[in-house]
Amino acid sequence: QVQLVESGGGSVQAGGSLRLSCVASGYTYSRYFMGWFRQAPGKEREGVASIDSDGSTYYADSVKGRFTISQDNAKNTLYLQMNSLKPEDTAIYYCAFNKWYGDYIGPRVLLQWMYNTWGQGTQVTVSS
Repeated sequence: QVQLVESGGGSVQAGGSLRLSCVASGYTYSRYFMGWFRQAPGKEREGVASIDSDGSTYYADSVKGRFTISQDNAKNTLYLQMNSLKPEDTAIYYCAFNKWYGDYIGPRVLLQWMYNTWGQGTQVTVSS
């Protein structure tokens, strides 16, 4: 059973940076995709960024050029480097995982229904 544990959230001022981490355990798949999602109060959960086991990445338009997703396979850890943070980035950020069969997924990788395993979330608050 795959387990995900996020960390790194906090409070920063607009323009600041944070790096989120997600440690994954319990999986043996060689092919997978992982993503970062966020949910602000009163809003639906939205995809922020994703990466697959081949290293291909996707980003939501709202974070392109500011956020970078990466992974350290030796540490089984997924990262989200967030720079130039804005108040509208305030949300609970979730890490997600699913096995990948190697088929083409494309932008659907930012849809929450593509994932079957979720972390507990970490709060990010950006003040103006």
